Amino acid sequence: MVGWALRRAAQVRVHLARKASGVCRGPEHQALGARPAALEPAGRGAPGPPGDAVELLGKSYPRDGYSNLSRKVLSRVGRNLHNRPHHPLWLIKERVKQHFYARYVGRSGTPLFSVYDDLSPVVTTWQNFDSLLVPADHPSRKKGDSYYLNATHMLRAHTSAHQWDLLRAGLDAFLVVGDVYRRDQIDAQHHPVFHQLEGVRLFSRHQLFAGTKDGENLQLFEQSSRSAHKQETHTLEATKLVEFDLKQTLTRLMTHLFGDGLDIRWVDCYFPFTHPSFEMEISFHGEWLEILGCGVMEQQLVNSAGAEDQIGWAFGLGLERLAMVLYDIPDIRLFWSEDERFLKQFCVQDINQKVKFQPLSKYPAVINDISFWLPPENYTENDFYDLVRTIGGDLVEKVDLIDKFEHPKTHRTSHCYRVTYRHMERTMSQREVGRVHQAVQEAAVRLLGVEGRF
Repeated sequence: MVGWALRRAAQVRVHLARKASGVCRGPEHQALGARPAALEPAGRGAPGPPGDAVELLGKSYPRDGYSNLSRKVLSRVGRNLHNRPHHPLWLIKERVKQHFYARYVGRSGTPLFSVYDDLSPVVTTWQNFDSLLVPADHPSRKKGDSYYLNATHMLRAHTSAHQWDLLRAGLDAFLVVGDVYRRDQIDAQHHPVFHQLEGVRLFSRHQLFAGTKDGENLQLFEQSSRSAHKQETHTLEATKLVEFDLKQTLTRLMTHLFGDGLDIRWVDCYFPFTHPSFEMEISFHGEWLEILGCGVMEQQLVNSAGAEDQIGWAFGLGLERLAMVLYDIPDIRLFWSEDERFLKQFCVQDINQKVKFQPLSKYPAVINDISFWLPPENYTENDFYDLVRTIGGDLVEKVDLIDKFEHPKTHRTSHCYRVTYRHMERTMSQREVGRVHQAVQEAAVRLLGVEGRF
């Protein structure tokens, strides 16, 4: 049994490696806040002439009308912060792994859950959306929300993009950890690249009902109608047992991370690939914080991957969110820092050792506003945020939309944004920031089609 498990794990890794490009290190790491060598952002389409290609992780992807990757985002691919020893994201990942390895052991004495933390972030749109039953008109498919290499390939928006392949390979209990990419607002809590940890577990009829009174008479499946409490193909007994196991598993995990006496509540929600679905919130320092999403896996997804006789659960959590709460890290940009004053705080001998981040000196902010008339069509705020990130890099602390105006006669709309610049390692002058801000203004006109009101 042990030999079979080891062989099976090796086969899965080979299978997945053939499906996805290998991961390599990116270019030399820039210091936090360093100005990009080139100020030319991607705008609504990646730079380069028609017919050009994006070179990434040893493969070439022809550009088309979907291509919208900025150089700033591309520079993050391959950094793999979650695999960097003693990085705070690595500490969280290792603590979760330690818990699952110790708590869930198979009959042969080997860990029940296998872990995949080196899968390529480049996936197909089918893997990211269709395999997970994401509707064709779902907002997450829009170019304004996701990063596309072209119409068929993208940077994964969630680690769930690997669920189907791993299930198809025959796995029934696994964790996936990796970097994910989403176009989003700019503030201390959001970054276009962050890291997720995904968990999946399937149960056979025997596994689920073992130890249950009259379990031999209970069934996983039936043909009925969908309700708020279960899917049309699941029995209520099976759904409730899977839901109980899921919530118990996650409660134990959070207790391992945060300690005993943790107040937890479950909030009903919607995900395309689970039903029923829940968000877990914990009470921390007097407020309720959303920590993760989870649910009973859609049987259509499980069946399509070849596991028709099993039922299961899935969950996904953000490593940055957990690290910011556990270690009291105030700004998501810090995770990309090469500053030893930050990194050395997490060089601990025991991964479970309590760490409270000691803030670096907070240098003064420099604030500049930018106003412009929007183009008549095809403008999204995430295009502007991407442009600011590409040019300003980690100098940009946050961007706020502070005013909207519609001209009463022409009905043209203008936006005014307040851009907060702050270097995390030194004081910046207004003149220095002014050069970056001027580049943002010029690029917005040239690449987004706006008309300046500077």
